[in-house]
Amino acid sequence: MSERAAPFHCPYCGDEDLRPGEQGHGAWECAACNRAFQLKFLGLLTRGPARGTYGEGEAV
Repeated sequence: MSERAAPFHCPYCGDEDLRPGEQGHGAWECAACNRAFQLKFLGLLTRGPARGTYGEGEAV
């Protein structure tokens, strides 16, 4: 697993001018809208069959 996963764009303005923040792991700063945000991995989801899939004999 990598040390840090980088976001591709700011969740507030959509700009791509992001820099790692000084607040610690997962913190990012957007130079375009001057906002700081933090990303955190919560875990993996357990899910059943994907939506939109049909078993044999079911109507579409």
